[in-house]
Amino acid sequence: MANYALRVPESLFAYARQVAEEEQVSMNQFFVTAIAEKVSALKTETYFRERQARGDLAAFDAWLAASPDVPPAAGDALSD
Repeated sequence: MANYALRVPESLFAYARQVAEEEQVSMNQFFVTAIAEKVSALKTETYFRERQARGDLAAFDAWLAASPDVPPAAGDALSD
């Protein structure tokens, strides 16, 4: 486990304290969870950007063209 002295604006810290109390977690747990959520969001964005770069639009168009042109199955239709 590592330690890091975090400098937080007083107004943000007060709000974080309030939310931590409402969630019934320690300030430490609140900050660790917030950091984990941010890291997860950034990693997810990176993952999808990498997937996008590997995508082949022509192959997708070919796949769509090969799909049968039939009405949607019962329950799959879009509502207006």
